[in-house]
Amino acid sequence: MTPLDELLTFSVLISFATLVLMEVALGIDNVVFVSLMLGHMPEKDRARGRRLWMVFGILVRSGLLVGLIALVNNGEATVLVLYGHEFSLRHLILVLAGAFLLYKAVNDIHLRMEGGRRKAPAGVKAKGFGALMLQVVLLDAVLSFDSVLTAIGLGANLEVMILAVVIAMIAMFYFAKSISNFIERNPTFKILALCFLGVVGFMLFFEGLEPLHHSEIPKTYAYVAMAFSFGVELLIMKMRKDKDTGAGG
Repeated sequence: MTPLDELLTFSVLISFATLVLMEVALGIDNVVFVSLMLGHMPEKDRARGRRLWMVFGILVRSGLLVGLIALVNNGEATVLVLYGHEFSLRHLILVLAGAFLLYKAVNDIHLRMEGGRRKAPAGVKAKGFGALMLQVVLLDAVLSFDSVLTAIGLGANLEVMILAVVIAMIAMFYFAKSISNFIERNPTFKILALCFLGVVGFMLFFEGLEPLHHSEIPKTYAYVAMAFSFGVELLIMKMRKDKDTGAGG
């Protein structure tokens, strides 16, 4: 099988489509916060700032992906022995990443169920285009950590993960307002994405505890479950729209 054939398997295509949807759904709040910060720039600099944000957003996410995957793949040295079970750096990274995503998913779901939202960043204190862009890039890097960990938890390989990140960033750049309006009109879509963020967190956490149970959860199960759920949600949204249109007519 050629490298191209390996990238065109059903499992990889499903994982790619799921990753793009997850990255967009999880990243739309980042777009809102970044837009608030770019609003502090003079009108003439905002378009350039948005373009630079997209470029740096892709580079930062790709860099985080490469760096974390390198740590995971090369962290086989034992760093902790617990009741006779040896845990490597890779295991500890996966446990911490999984715990972070589980906390993030539960916290965000709780906020949305209570009618709240993620808090906006603190007021911008920097002045000048370069200083503002540095703040934007740093903020986006921090806020994108959950989506990067999600990509690691779901991605079949590095090429698929980076391509999904690039597509998601471009989609958010060109269609941020439309995507934001879509999610606002269909809040269950965001809740669904957050629920699967919890699933990914559990999978990473479970994989990190491999020295205890010596088993794994096939990622294909998650791909198929997510794709199926997103498909059902799209059908439900279409039925609601048809019903509303019929009622309005």
